[in-house]
Amino acid sequence: MSPSVDYYFAAQSPWTYLGHPRLAAMARATGAAVRVLPVDLGQVFPVSGGLPLGKRAPQRQAYRLLELQRFSELLALPLTIKPRYFPVSSDDAARLIVAVDTHDGADAAMKIAGAVFAAVWAQERDIADERVLAQLLSEQGLNPARLEQSHSQAAHERYEANTRQAIEAGVFGAPSFVVDGELFWGQDRLDFVERKLKAWAHR
Repeated sequence: MSPSVDYYFAAQSPWTYLGHPRLAAMARATGAAVRVLPVDLGQVFPVSGGLPLGKRAPQRQAYRLLELQRFSELLALPLTIKPRYFPVSSDDAARLIVAVDTHDGADAAMKIAGAVFAAVWAQERDIADERVLAQLLSEQGLNPARLEQSHSQAAHERYEANTRQAIEAGVFGAPSFVVDGELFWGQDRLDFVERKLKAWAHR
């Protein structure tokens, strides 16, 4: 059986943006299947004890900016530390990723997810604007009907189901990865994810 990764993330997360290309490359290299699972951190944090960014201590907020700069430089990924459209509601973008995954599969969902992350953190575009979401679909060569489908009851229910599943899996932040029942939190833990995937592939 091929290895698989449950990939939990919030569509506005800079850490997910930084880790996304490496996860995609890792999945290709190991033959792992990725289950693309956008979640609502607004529901996760009250359960996990996490705080929204604006409610965190000033020291933590300042250090977050420092770490974002460090990882952006280390990974050679462009990142605007304080983008124009952040904080931003990401529910519509998350449901769009769900709709693409439902109708086009995980590879397409990974593509549109990467485009959403880059829109916020590299391009300073507003992912709460439906016109931007429509543009992202077009830029990725995906069916424009996915935008309307993202408003369906099915998309809403799956987004909620993803969030419940994340809570049950012990997820408390984004991105999080679950491989063979083991939880890994953060883009800086992808080396451990890769080791786990390789061990699974060779067992």
